[in-house]
Amino acid sequence: MSPDPCQRKQAGAGLPIALFVITVLALLVVVMAQLQQGTGEAVSLQIQSQRALFAAESGAQVGVREALEGGDCSAVTSPKTFTSAGLASCRAVMTCESVSAELTGNSPAEEIFTLTSTGQCGAGIDRAERVVEVKVR
Repeated sequence: MSPDPCQRKQAGAGLPIALFVITVLALLVVVMAQLQQGTGEAVSLQIQSQRALFAAESGAQVGVREALEGGDCSAVTSPKTFTSAGLASCRAVMTCESVSAELTGNSPAEEIFTLTSTGQCGAGIDRAERVVEVKVR
């Protein structure tokens, strides 16, 4: 008995198709892994950026208190380092300028303080920096 003539004409196409499917799936996995890594890095940088903003705002608040209590920009100390868990490894660098101005027309001149607080968090490629400026009298 001889094999069926229909079976003799069939060539092995299953192996090339299987290799093609495996290659396409492998490429898809690699692309998805790269997208996941990029998303993770973006989220990490966003968190560092938010922490830097909070450090700048905290530094500005402390700087305002120091300037108003001391009555002069020389009372503002810089840099300010933070020990709380949320702002660990962050700092705020302060600058202060004061101007005397008569605001209402009849009153004596008042001191107006302009405080600039630069919040910095992280290091290297993960470093984020934000600036907050506050004017107070």
